[in-house]
Amino acid sequence: MKKKNKKVNAAILIIGNEILSGRTQDKNVAFIANWLNLKCGISVSEVRVIPDVEKIIINNVKELSKKFNYVFTTGGIGPTHDDITAQSISKAFKVKYEYHVEAYKILESYYGKKKFNEGRKKMAKMPEGSKLIYNPSSAAPGFITKNVLTLPGVPLILNSMIENCKKYLIKGSKVNSKTLNLYTVESNIAKALGSIQKKYKKSVDIGSYPFFRLGKIGVSIVTRSISLTKLKSVNKELLNLVKIKNIKILKY
Repeated sequence: MKKKNKKVNAAILIIGNEILSGRTQDKNVAFIANWLNLKCGISVSEVRVIPDVEKIIINNVKELSKKFNYVFTTGGIGPTHDDITAQSISKAFKVKYEYHVEAYKILESYYGKKKFNEGRKKMAKMPEGSKLIYNPSSAAPGFITKNVLTLPGVPLILNSMIENCKKYLIKGSKVNSKTLNLYTVESNIAKALGSIQKKYKKSVDIGSYPFFRLGKIGVSIVTRSISLTKLKSVNKELLNLVKIKNIKILKY
C-alpha cells in the first residue's frame, strides 16, 4: 500500500453482456466497494455496467480514468472471442496489446505446454507496460494499466485476488459509518434531516432508507464521515430529533 492520502475515490466498471441480460447477477460491486472502504479508505463514487462492445469499453475507461483516482473493471479477460477487455484498454491508452512475459510463463507452467492452447495464451495478452495482479485460484492474472485495475468477473476468483491489488493503491482515510433504525416514515423526519445535512454538508453524508420489518414501516438513517468527531455530533442531533418526535428506535 502506498502513502496515505486523505480523500481517494474509485469507480467500478462492470463489463459483460451476461450482467445486462439478467442471466448473471453481479456480486462484485458490493464486495469491491466494501473492501476498498474498510481495507484501503477508498470510496466508490460511481458504478457502471456496460456490454462487451469495444467502443463502449474504450470510451468508459478513458472517461472514468480521468475522473477518479482508480477504476476497477470486472469481466472480459477470459479465453473466448467475447473477452475483449484487455484489448479495449490497450486501445483506450494507445499502447500495444501484447503478451506479458511473466503472465505467459505463469499460465504455461499452470496448464503445461501441451494444454496451453491459443485460448489460454490469450489470457496472457494485455496492454504494454501492465503490472500483474496475481491470481491464487486459477493462475490467470489480472493487471493494472495506468490507474485502471482489471479483474475477472467470476466472484470467487476476484475475491481471492483482491488483496493483491493493495500494493498499487494509495490509501485514503477510512469512512466511518453509523446506522440508526427508526420506526417512522421518511416524511416525518425529512425536513429536520435536511437541516442537519445542510449544517454538516462538507463533513458528513446522511442517507435515508425506508424498510418494512416485523410488520412495521421504518427508516434507516445512515451517516458517513471521515471524522469520528463530526459523526458523533450528527448522531447526537439525530437522537435529539428522535426524542423530540417521540420516535421508537429499533434495537436488534
